[in-house]
Amino acid sequence: MTEPRKDRLDQPVEPGRVHLPRFDAEAFGRWSESIARYMGTANFIVIMTLVIAAWFLWNTLAPAGLRFDPYTFTFLTLVLSLQASYAAPLILLAQNRQTDRDRLGMEEDRRRAAQQKADTEYLAREIASLRIALGEVATRDFLRSELARLADELDEAAMRRSKLDRKEWDEDRKEWDADHT
Repeated sequence: MTEPRKDRLDQPVEPGRVHLPRFDAEAFGRWSESIARYMGTANFIVIMTLVIAAWFLWNTLAPAGLRFDPYTFTFLTLVLSLQASYAAPLILLAQNRQTDRDRLGMEEDRRRAAQQKADTEYLAREIASLRIALGEVATRDFLRSELARLADELDEAAMRRSKLDRKEWDEDRKEWDADHT
């Protein structure tokens, strides 16, 4: 059986298949954030105050034939209610988007903190292993003291040798003098 065509007027519409217009949720979200951001500015409050003041002044001071919203200001109440009924959901949508961004930011911060903690722990282990390895390596002070000790020993050996050489030379000279006298 073939599927009925959607554009045929001689066939009934399937129940429960209402097709609403599609819109880009991201674009709508950006638009709602821009409206919510504007509604939170001093400009909006000043402009809204001026419009309401002008509305009051026109509908109280203008001649009776030119007034479009008589004393109880029913039309102004309707306009402000309509504005509030649209503003509240738009502000909530903007807040929800901001909450989602904040949550993603916190997750990213948490991930970075965990990575930094792991890096810090790795570096701490590396420093500890270097300290252990340096404990087995001769330090500059140790080498200096050893070289000074060796230099002292060599000086003492050289002095002994020179004394021995002098002593031998003195003995040789005495022998030579004894032989030649």
